[in-house]
Amino acid sequence: MLLSICSSSSICVNQWLCVLATTASNPVSSNPVQSVHHLPQFSNSNSSTTFYVLIRRLISAGLTRQAIRAFDDMGCFVINDGDEQQQPIEDFYFLFDTLCKYGYPKVATELFNKWKNWRFQPDAKIYTILIYGWCKVNRIVMAERFYKEMLDKGIEPNVVTYNVVLNGMCRRSSLHPDDRFERTINDAEKLFDEMLQRGIDPDVTSYSVLLHVYSRAHKPDATLETLKIMKDKGIHPSLASYTSVVKCLCSCGRLDDADKLLDEMVQNGVNPSAATYNCFFKEYRGRKDVDSATRLYKRLKKDSVCIPDTHTYNILLGMFLKLNRSDLVKEVWDDMKGGGSGPDLDSYTLLVHHLCEVEKWQEACEYFVEMIEKGILPQKVTFEKLYKGLIQSDMLRTWRRLKKRLDDEFISFSSEYENYHFKPYKR
Repeated sequence: MLLSICSSSSICVNQWLCVLATTASNPVSSNPVQSVHHLPQFSNSNSSTTFYVLIRRLISAGLTRQAIRAFDDMGCFVINDGDEQQQPIEDFYFLFDTLCKYGYPKVATELFNKWKNWRFQPDAKIYTILIYGWCKVNRIVMAERFYKEMLDKGIEPNVVTYNVVLNGMCRRSSLHPDDRFERTINDAEKLFDEMLQRGIDPDVTSYSVLLHVYSRAHKPDATLETLKIMKDKGIHPSLASYTSVVKCLCSCGRLDDADKLLDEMVQNGVNPSAATYNCFFKEYRGRKDVDSATRLYKRLKKDSVCIPDTHTYNILLGMFLKLNRSDLVKEVWDDMKGGGSGPDLDSYTLLVHHLCEVEKWQEACEYFVEMIEKGILPQKVTFEKLYKGLIQSDMLRTWRRLKKRLDDEFISFSSEYENYHFKPYKR
């Protein structure tokens, strides 16, 4: 029945492979090429798409050996334009890129060393893919080795190559100790200068990575100067570029400059995201500036420039709970429920813990049960906080009723709930 449906189109064949290749105990994973060969309506006229689907699904399931076997036998089934004896370079791009994206740069490197100058000639794109793969698993030394090998062989890197190296160098670098992060900034600046010396114009991604590292280093003047250089060169800053600068300005206390930049974003047609607004809300939370936070929140709702995310609501919720602004807590909670973006585990945890601290046990129990009914498993510390609070307040019967209710609801959590052992609490 399934095969007769799949035979109607190659799309169905690809979908069938997507489902089947992810299961280790099936004929596709044990003998991929034979399985493809026996697919209905399969012929040599098929494009590489079916093999691409099969290879990607096998790699995503961790079956790299089977994926390589399928790749090796592609030539027997797929007719390529031009020289039939030579597999197209695009196939190698796909294989290496898929291996690297799913975290197997070591496998990709082994194949590269085995096949280069035999099955394909290395070029800038293949080196860029391998550099990306090692950066993805945070092996920057290996990425730099391939970058150096690329230059030694006289292969000119392009802007994408530099962006990959910059991103790998800066995104995951540790902020501590300070001298290490300073070295990262210096290395990024040197690489940027090297780009310019080679006559490669940095694009918006290049500048965005540099802005990100300046933002992490809390260098507001450097971020503003870099943003100005971008605009002078006619490069339109992206949302990520603006957000990095806004984050830096807010964390350094320059809220007026950040607010001006927010207006500039809107004027230039770049809509701020929830992450952009969260930079302001975090700074207001640190300053305990309820009025400014409320003003910006109302402006956000009125202008409808973007929809607040759960993190936005949780920042405001934590701030208003800490300052005992129950009216604003209710407003934020209702907006969060009405907006469909929450509440989540963090939201309920903040609220239940606060209600326990102010000894509003009935409300704490109500939200605790609501949390369970929505399928959110509370943290163990939340259980213990509520349990100890009820015992200390001579509300043992309330806890027993709550516990019985929880036992009924927690069937859906199965083994996770079994790990929550409660020790008798002595007052």
